[in-house]
Parts: sequence; structure tokens; C-alpha cells
Amino acid sequence: MTQKYYYIRLNLTNVLFLLTILGLYSCSKPDTAGRNAASGHEASGDQKVIMYAEFMHEVNSFSPVITTEVNFKADHLFYDDQVPASATEEDKQLAGFLSAVEKTGRGRIKAIPIVQAKSMSGGPVDSLFYQKIKNTMLEAVRSQPVVDGIYLSLHGAMGVQGMFDPEGDLIMTLREAVGPDVPIAVSFDLHANVTRRRAENADIIVGYHTNPHRDHFKTACKAGDLLIRTVLGEIQPVMVVNKMKLLKGGGMNVDFLSPFRKIFSSMKKMEKQPDVLSVSFFPVHIWIDEPELGYSTVAITNGKKDLAQELADSISDMAWAVRDVPQPAGNSPEEAVAIARDKKIARALGTVVFCDVADAPSAGTPGESTWILKALTEKGSDLTSYVSVRDAVAAGEAWQYNTGDDITISVGGKLDSVYDKPFVFTGVVASKQETSYGKTVILKKDGVHLILSELPMALKEPSDFRDLGLSVWKADIVAVKNLFPFRYNYLLYNRKTINVMSPGFSSIDPFALKYVNIPRPIYPLDKIESWR
Repeated sequence: MTQKYYYIRLNLTNVLFLLTILGLYSCSKPDTAGRNAASGHEASGDQKVIMYAEFMHEVNSFSPVITTEVNFKADHLFYDDQVPASATEEDKQLAGFLSAVEKTGRGRIKAIPIVQAKSMSGGPVDSLFYQKIKNTMLEAVRSQPVVDGIYLSLHGAMGVQGMFDPEGDLIMTLREAVGPDVPIAVSFDLHANVTRRRAENADIIVGYHTNPHRDHFKTACKAGDLLIRTVLGEIQPVMVVNKMKLLKGGGMNVDFLSPFRKIFSSMKKMEKQPDVLSVSFFPVHIWIDEPELGYSTVAITNGKKDLAQELADSISDMAWAVRDVPQPAGNSPEEAVAIARDKKIARALGTVVFCDVADAPSAGTPGESTWILKALTEKGSDLTSYVSVRDAVAAGEAWQYNTGDDITISVGGKLDSVYDKPFVFTGVVASKQETSYGKTVILKKDGVHLILSELPMALKEPSDFRDLGLSVWKADIVAVKNLFPFRYNYLLYNRKTINVMSPGFSSIDPFALKYVNIPRPIYPLDKIESWR
């Protein structure tokens, strides 16, 4: 069958996902009034002042590539009055907070923006840039005559050169600046590593309830709502944080699939109880090599610490009970090509998606692995495939050629000398574009389309291919470099997902990671009987 039929054939997982996202956002989007409430720096006498900022980065401690200011500028880097417009356009965490300012604050809150700094995941952040953003926040808070509250949108798994727990350092520094009585609320990614320093210095910690993540707006709206009600004296939040001796467990960790589905559904029921303000579960990002690495559970109640402890313990017990549920099986690149070749109907009705598990820039890797490229070139060149390799040197070299020129070029093996190997690729220059990933060149050999770029591409959205002139419908195979978002973004096209296992910095096997600083004992690296 050569022609593809353009319709959706959903499997059970896709149906469950679509049902899950219906009615997801209970917080309204901020309108013009909400944006106006966040503009300007002068508060009226009857308004409370809340300062807000975003500093998001997810580290891979094993990556040799430093995350610099350039990486933040390629994503989001805005200051002061530039922030609200960017927040509204992005429609994620800061937009959710501004919605709470409008809906819960009802004119009683003056929200003052400081900075929005976001980068794709990567190696540790350059220490000088971290200090720059930290000082920007600190100076803004110190210069404000009155600060009644602070909201921070953080990832929770940031890494910085030469230090542990930078987000804990940031929260503690702001706490020291405003004193013990000013409430600080923080929203975290589901994979945050909640440390003792964060628990001691933040009054409110709220995390996503979804994986793949799709409640950024809702989570920040909740954090903002609790902060505003605290500032206005309507509630007295009491927070309990459990740190677990657990590093990995629970299968894929998808919120709408077993076994985590039970955990997240239980959390929703908990939050409906009287005096329960929020419960959060953090199955940690495992690619952090830090002394306090491990799962965390958080419960916040209105003045009832015993209840908060009971809820946090209950979530921890549920997570511990499913620690032995295995990860889904994966395949080598060569096996993946053979499977895709056999899936003729799947390829006719859509595409087969290769998830490059061990080289996912969204988990902080360099993005230059050549293992899938090698297998496609040697075993599957008759199939139409799209695969990306981040290689600034090779992209610059290919850029010198004209469209239609033949080229032989060595790609990969420059940043990652531990797991990756250079691969010599011969093909035709199909296109050249300046993109947000720098110089981007597509080289074509038979059906293999190699996308060379200066910066790493996670390829979370089908539009990432469309923007390059590549139709996902026409592909037999597309290789993506992220672990979760593609699983819903590609629902229209994806007929078969193959988790491709090769050597790399984002291996999902903790035994394969070269930890030096993590706490021991910890499951599954050690045999222990309790999460406590």
C-alpha cells in the first residue's frame, strides 16, 4: 500500500490520554485585566505586593556540555515589564499565576515581574549566568519597599557548575532577604528533586500532576491561588515534605497508566477533603548526581500538620508499593529498524516513532548520538526516515555547500566521547535554513533524512519537522529525542512507538549511570526495606 490514509486510529492508551486531558484547566486564562494587574511597579494602598519570577532548567549532571546564556536566549529570557507579554503568549506557568492574580486576587494584588529565564534541559548551568539571574531577583526584591509574597516558577531539577541544589540556594537567599514572615510559593516540575533547604525556606510547594506534562498552567494557578489566599490571611498553610530512599520505580511513570494512575487519582481525592490545600508527588529526575537525590511527596493543609503528614505518608507508601514494576522493554537501533520494516500497515496509515531514550536533550543530553542514524543508513535506507544530530561543526561545514551538492561528512562524537562515536554520512544537501537551533541542514541519502543542527533538537512536536519542510505523513520512521511529550503530540500520526536503547547520558537504567554524590542506600541500587 503506497498511499496513506489521513485518519486517526487510536489505541487504548491514546483514548485514555484524550479522556484524561478533557476539562484539564480549571483555572481561567488571564484576560486584559489580569495582564494590567501585573503591569507597573506602584501598588495602591489597599493592594498586597507579590513579586514573581521564573528560572527553569533541568540538568543532566553527566553531560559535558555547559548550559549558557545563549541557551536561555534561544528559549525565553525576558526582564521586568517584558515578562507579562511573554508569559501570556507562552500560556504556561506564569500565565497560570497571572490567572490566579486576576481570579483570586480580584484587584487586591499587585504582581510585579522580575525575570523569565528558561532553557532546554542540558548540562550544568554556567555559574556566572546563574549568579546573574539570582542577583537580578535579589536586587529586585530588595529595591521594593514592601513585599508581601513571592512566587517562583522553577523546574526543581536545575544544576549549576560547582554547586549542589541551586534552587534551594535561590529560595534560601530570597527567604533571607524578605525575612521569615513573607510567604514564598514555588511550582515545580513533576521530576523535581525536593531538598531539605527548599522545604525549610518555601511555604508552599506545588508540583504537576501529569506526565507527560500538560498542567503547567493549572499547577502555577494553584500555587498562585494558595499564595494569594495566604497573603490575604484567608488560609494558614502547613506543609510536610517526605524524602524517600527511592530513585526509580513504577514502570513508565505515566499519570494515566498503571501503576501511577492509582497514585494520581488518589491525590485528586485527597485534595477534595476539608482543609487539604495541595498534595504533590515527585518521582525524581534520575540524571542528577546530588547528595539529596530521591523521590519526594508533599502535602499542604490549612493549619493541620498531622493531616499533612498522614497524606504525605500515604502517597509515599503507594509509590513504594509499586517500586518493582519494570520499565517497558526497549530495542537496539538495528532491532528497531527491523520492527519498523515489518509494520507495513502502521507505516501505510501513519508513521513509526523511534524514541531515542539514551540521547534525549529534553533530559539534558548533548543530542549528538549517531546510533540510530547508523542503523537507518546501514539497515533501513530504503525506508523514508527523519533523524537529527546536533553537531555545530558539521552543520557549519555542510552550510558551505549548495542545495543539490553531494557531501561526505563526519558527524557526532565531538561533545560526547563516552558513549557516542563519529559516523561518516554521504548524501545530498536537500535544504538549508537558519532556525532557532542555529544553522540547520538536511542531508538526504536514499530515504534517510539527516537533520544537522548547531543546537540540540528534542523534536517534541510534529511542527518541528513541518517547519523544516518534512511531512510526518510521508515518513516511515521519525526519530524523536524526548521521553514523554511526543507520546501525545504525535497522536495523529503515530501508529507504533519503539523505545530505542543505545549507550547515552539519559539511560533509564540507574545502574548504568555513573553516580558519585547520591545518597546511599537507595532503591534500586541497594536492597532496603523501607522508603524512610
